[in-house]
Amino acid sequence: MDGQVNKPHRQSKKSKEKKKQHTGEPNPKAFAFANPGKLAKQAARSHDIREKRLHVPLVDRVPDEPPPRLVTIVGPPGVGKTTLLKSLIRRYAKETIQDPVGPITIVTSKKQRLTFLECPNELEAMVDIAKVADIVLLMIDGNYGFEMETMEFLNILAATGMPGNVFGVLTHLDLFRKPQALKDAKKRLKHRLWSELYQGAHLFYLSGVLNGRYPDREIHNLSRFLSVMKNPRPLVWRNSHPYSVVDNYRDVTHPTKIEEDEKCDRSIELSGYLRGTNFTASGQRVHIAGLGDFTISSMETLPDPCMTPAMEQALAKADGKKGRRRLDEKDKRLYAPMADRSGLKITGDHIVITREKGFTFDKDAEGVERGEGEQLIIDLQGERRLLGQTEQGVKLFASGDQITQVPEENDTGRKSQRKARFAERDEQDDDEFPDDEGFVSGDDAEGSDVETEFNEKKLGKMFRNQDGKAQNAQEADVAFADSDSDLGSLSSGDDDDEDDDEEEDDEDDLDSDEEGASMKWKDKMMVRAKFLHGKRPSFRATDLARLMYDESLSAGEVLKKWRGEEDEDEEEDIEMDEDDTFFNRVGKLGEDENREDRVIPRFDYEALSAKWSQEDAIEALRSRFATANLVDEAGNEDGSGSENEDGEDDEGDGAFEDLEEGDDDEDGEEGDDDDEEQDEETPEVNLEAEREKNARRKEELKLRFEEEDREGFKNDKAIARKESGNPEFAEDEWYEAQKATLQKQQDINKAEFEALDEGQRANVEGFRAGKYGKMIIEGIPAEFVKNFKARMPIIVGGLSAAEDRFGFVQVRIKKHRWHKKILKTGDPLIFSLGWRRFQSLPVYSISDSRIRNRMLKYTPEHMHCFSTFYGPLIAPNSSFVCFQSFSSANPSFRIAATGTVLSVDESSEIVKKLKLTGTPYKIFKNTAFIKGMFNTSLEIAKFEGAAIKTVSGVRGQIKRALAKPDGHFRATFEDKILLSDIVFLRAWYPIKPHRFYNPATNLVGWQSMRLTGQIRRDQDLATPQLKNSQYRKIERPTRRFNTLKVPRALAAELPFKSQIVQTKPQKKETYMQKRAVLVRGEEKKARDLLQKLTTIRKDVAAKRRAKKEEKRVEYRKKQADVEERMENNQKKESKAYWEREGKKRKPGDFGGGGGRGESRVVCLSVCLSVEELDKK
Repeated sequence: MDGQVNKPHRQSKKSKEKKKQHTGEPNPKAFAFANPGKLAKQAARSHDIREKRLHVPLVDRVPDEPPPRLVTIVGPPGVGKTTLLKSLIRRYAKETIQDPVGPITIVTSKKQRLTFLECPNELEAMVDIAKVADIVLLMIDGNYGFEMETMEFLNILAATGMPGNVFGVLTHLDLFRKPQALKDAKKRLKHRLWSELYQGAHLFYLSGVLNGRYPDREIHNLSRFLSVMKNPRPLVWRNSHPYSVVDNYRDVTHPTKIEEDEKCDRSIELSGYLRGTNFTASGQRVHIAGLGDFTISSMETLPDPCMTPAMEQALAKADGKKGRRRLDEKDKRLYAPMADRSGLKITGDHIVITREKGFTFDKDAEGVERGEGEQLIIDLQGERRLLGQTEQGVKLFASGDQITQVPEENDTGRKSQRKARFAERDEQDDDEFPDDEGFVSGDDAEGSDVETEFNEKKLGKMFRNQDGKAQNAQEADVAFADSDSDLGSLSSGDDDDEDDDEEEDDEDDLDSDEEGASMKWKDKMMVRAKFLHGKRPSFRATDLARLMYDESLSAGEVLKKWRGEEDEDEEEDIEMDEDDTFFNRVGKLGEDENREDRVIPRFDYEALSAKWSQEDAIEALRSRFATANLVDEAGNEDGSGSENEDGEDDEGDGAFEDLEEGDDDEDGEEGDDDDEEQDEETPEVNLEAEREKNARRKEELKLRFEEEDREGFKNDKAIARKESGNPEFAEDEWYEAQKATLQKQQDINKAEFEALDEGQRANVEGFRAGKYGKMIIEGIPAEFVKNFKARMPIIVGGLSAAEDRFGFVQVRIKKHRWHKKILKTGDPLIFSLGWRRFQSLPVYSISDSRIRNRMLKYTPEHMHCFSTFYGPLIAPNSSFVCFQSFSSANPSFRIAATGTVLSVDESSEIVKKLKLTGTPYKIFKNTAFIKGMFNTSLEIAKFEGAAIKTVSGVRGQIKRALAKPDGHFRATFEDKILLSDIVFLRAWYPIKPHRFYNPATNLVGWQSMRLTGQIRRDQDLATPQLKNSQYRKIERPTRRFNTLKVPRALAAELPFKSQIVQTKPQKKETYMQKRAVLVRGEEKKARDLLQKLTTIRKDVAAKRRAKKEEKRVEYRKKQADVEERMENNQKKESKAYWEREGKKRKPGDFGGGGGRGESRVVCLSVCLSVEELDKK
C-alpha cells in the first residue's frame, strides 16, 4: 500500500498560462468602442443638446427690483377661472375676495411678487393679454376636452410670441366615475397639449370644489411650482418696448368741464407697474389697446404699494432700521384696487362699501366684525376734532407737549398799529433815517401794546439784559432788523447753555458801533456755515450739473466750488447794503482774457506757425488722417515707431514741443545730402524702389480693409479682446464671452446712472421698469369712462419714433389651416400688429419669377403669399395675427391668418394681369388688321412693338395704327391667321392698396368695416343683376372646314406609311346598286300588320309599367311609415331599458359624467338589435 502511486491531478489551463505582469501602459482593449455606431449617435445627440442651449445673446433688461410677474388665467366660460383665482389668493394672502376683478398683486416670497389677472372670454382681451403675459395658466375642462377658445389663444400666443411658462390646468375631474376613464382622459389631454406646446409641458389636475375653492393640497402644489420658476428668455418685442398693465384708473377731468359738456374729452389717471424698457421722461407716445395713440402729458413714480420684504429691508437699512428676515403671515400683502376686498372697492373716482349682513355704525358696539370700509366710515363719524387731536390732547410739534385746553384770553388781537423795532445804534446811524420814512419812533410808543405783544420768553437773546429781562421799549429804541428772521426765534425759550455763555462773554461788544449795526447773531456766521457745510464731498455730479447752469457764477468759480477750493478770505460783506447789490452778479468775474469759457481759446500763434512749418511735425500729424501710412504703424507696433528720426518723441496728441531745442539747420543740411545721393542711384535701384513702393501700398490697402472690417484686427472688438487677454475663443467660450461683454456694458451703464440723483436720472434714463408709475393722459373719449369695465385689461404700450409713422407694410402671410374660407383681396381684415389692433384692406400678391409681384385675387391653399396693406410702420421680422371679426357669434375658428413683416416702405409695386382682346377683319397672308382692342391711336402708339398672341397660339407683334378707323392697327404674325381667331395682348396694370386704417377701439364702442354682402343681408337688399354678368345658353354653330388638299409633288415624296390613299370612283354599278327590292301584295300587308302589332304591344307595355310604378310609390310610402314606427319603438324600448339598468348599477361602474350644465350634452349611442331588446 505504501508504494501505491496515485495518478496526479490534471492541471487547469489557467495555471499553465503564465500571467503577464502589468506594464503600466493603457490597455487598448479596455478602452475600445464596443459599438461605434451607437457612440456616433450619442456624440451627435450631445452636440445637438449643446447647440440647442446656444442662442443669440440678448441684453437682460430685468432691473434689480423687477416688476411682479403677470400670471394670466385663460380659459372658456364655465371652466373655473374665478374659482382658481380665489383659491390662489386664499393660498397666498389668507384672504377671501368675493369678486376678484382687475390685476391683483400678491407678495409670494421674500423677493417675488405675482400679479394675477383673469382673462375675460373676449377675443380682444385674449389678444392683448397674449402680448404681456409672463405665465399662462391654460384651464381645460377635463370632462369636455379642448374648446375653440383654448385653441385660439394658443395660436395667438404662437403668433405674437410664446412665453416660456405655459401650463395646463385640468378641472371637472370629479365628474369621472370610473378610475380607468379618468386615467385615459388625462393621458389623452396631456398628449394633445404636448402636440400644441412642446413635449413635456406641465399639466396640473384639480379634482373638485370644496367650500367654493379647489382642494388646498392641489392649490399648494400649483403655488409652489409658480414660486420656484426661473425667469425665461425675454421676448424681443417686450425687451425693446416699455409697457404697463394698468391696475388702477381714475377720472381727473375738471368737474366744470363735465358740467358744461358731458361728452367732452376726459383726462384720466392710469397707475400700474412699469415693465419692459424705460419710459421717457416727457413726450412719451403710447398706444392704449382699445383706445388709440396718445401722448403722456405727465408721469411720475409713486411709492410701491406692494413691497417685498427684501425691498423693505433695503429701505430699513438705508434708514437705519432693522428689517425682518422672513415673510410672516402678517407681512403677506395684497394689492387689488379694482377688486372688492374686505367690503372696500375702488371704482374710478368713488369708493363702494358692501356688506352682506348689513352695516353696524355704532362705534361703542363690542364683538362686531367690521370690514375695512365699514371701519373707515365709523372713524369718519366721530365727534368733530382738530387735525391730530386725540383723547390726550393735540400736539402741534413733535418736540412739544400735549395741549388739552386752550386758555381763554379777554384781550386778544391787536388794538393799534404795530410798531417797528430798532436795534441800538449811535447818533450818526439815527440821522440816516429821517422822520418821514414811515417808521414810528420810540418816543411815540408810549401807551401802545408793545409790552403786551412781546414778553421776555418770545424775544431773542439780543433783546435781553444781563439779568435776563427784556429791554423796555420806553427807555431805548427797539432793535431793527432787515427781516423777521433777523429778530431771532420767537419760540426759542429753551436755548442751549453754550449760547448763554457766549452772550455773557460778548455783552460788552454790543455797545460798540460796529456790533450795534450788525446783529449779534450774525457774528461768525460764515465760519459756522463753513464748519457745517464745508465738509461735503467734492466732485459730485449733481453739484456740477447744478452749478454749470448757474449764470451768476463764472467757470472758474464753478470749478472752485465743485472741487471745494473756495478761498476763505473771499467772503461776502454782510454789512453791504442789499439795495446796492440787488442788480449785480454775486460771483466775481475775472478778466475776460483769463476766463475759461472763452469762445476762442488763447494760443501762441507765433509758436504754432513756427511748429507747423516743419516737415517733421507735418509728417507726425499725417498719421492722424485717413491718408495716413498704416504700414509704418503696423511695423512699429513694438514701440519703435513712436519716435522720429531724430530720436524725439512724437507729440501726436496735441502737446507742443519746445521749438528752441534742436537745430533745424543741421537737419536741412542732412536732407540736402540725401537728395544728392538719391539722384546718383542707378535705374535698377529705382525699379526695386518702385516695386517696394507698390508692395507697401498693397500692404497698406490690406490693413485698411482689416481696419474697416467688422471682425478685423484693428476694430474695437478685437482690441477689447486683446486687452482682456482672450484673443481667441473655443467653441463654447465664444457664447460666454459675448454674454460677458453685454453684462460688462450693462454694469458700466448702471454705474454711470447711479452717480445721478433720482430727478436727473429720470430725465436722462427715463422712468425705469419695476417702478410703480402714474401717468395722466388727456384727450380720452367720454365713452371710455361711461363704458368702463374693470374686467377688461388696459394695456399701455410705448411706441418708438418709427412706429408713429404710417405707410405701406409688406408682409408674408398664410391663411390658417383651420379657417374655413379663403381670403380675398380687398376684403377688410383685422390685424394685431405690435401693440395695435386695426382694420385694413390687404392686397395679396406672389413673386412671379422674381421679376414682379403679381396680384392674387385669393390667398393660395396651404402656401405663403405676400400681402401689402396700409398701417403703422414696424420693425421687420415682427409677427402678427389676423381676424375677420371679433364677434363671438361666429362658431368657427376666428383666426384667419398669421404672418411676418418683411419690410416697410412708403410705396409698393404690385401689378395685375390685364388681357386686351381684339378680332381681325382683314388678313393679308401674315399681316392682319385688328379691331376692338384699343379705342384711340394714342393708346396704340403706347403699345407699339408689344407682343400679341392668338388663342390658337400664333404669335405676333403690333406694328402701326391705321389712319382711317380710330383704334384699328396693323399687326404681323408668324403664320396666317383666320378671321375666327381672337387676338389678345397680355399687359400688367399697377395696383395701389387703399390707404385705409381703422383702429379697433373696442373700449369706446367700435364698428368694423363690413362687406357689401353683409350690408345687403342686414338691410335686406337684393343683389343687383347685371345683364352682362348673367349666365345664358351658349350656342356655337357647327364649323365646316375645307378639305385638306395636298399637292401632288408633296404627296409623291411622302413615305409609304404616310401616303394618302384615294380610291377611284367605279364607272360600273355594283350588284347592290343594280338590285331593287319591290314589296307586293300579301308581303306588303303582312309587314304592315306586323308593324301595327309591334306598336300596340309597346303601348300596352308602357301603360303597364306606369301602373306598376304608381303601386310601387304607394308601397314605398307604407314601408317608410312602418320603418319610422319601428325606429320610434326601438328608441323608446332602448331608453326604458337603460333607465332601468342605470338605477340598478352603482355610481362607480360607469365612467365619464355629465358636462357643465345645459350647454354640455354627452350622447351615448348604443346599437342593440330588436332580438336583444326582446330578451331583456
